Amino acid sequence: MLRVIQNLPDHVFGVRASGEVTADDLKNVLLPELESLTDRYNEIYYLLLLETEVQNFTAGAWVQDLIAGLKHFTAWKKMAIVTDQTAVEKFTDAFSYISPGEAKGYEISELQEAIDWLSIKK
Repeated sequence: MLRVIQNLPDHVFGVRASGEVTADDLKNVLLPELESLTDRYNEIYYLLLLETEVQNFTAGAWVQDLIAGLKHFTAWKKMAIVTDQTAVEKFTDAFSYISPGEAKGYEISELQEAIDWLSIKK
């Protein structure tokens, strides 16, 4: 399930992932918010609070995620993935080398630090 994280800076969009994450979650929550963000700012500052194992994302969710990433490829400015899954955190840090924006991994205890980082526009 994806839920929008409230009380973030206007230019930052964040979701909390818990339990099973499906294609419908991405179609109904993630994609419309990314569209709205790019319509307003023409750039994306994104926070994912990952409170579920990546294995709980269905195949359809991964396809929708890929579509979202490619559709808005040049709009990505900063992406923070907050998780206690060390492999995901390290992958996120490495992702900065192939994405047009910056990506950083944070531990769940560093959630506020991630929000602070995203709050500063490039």
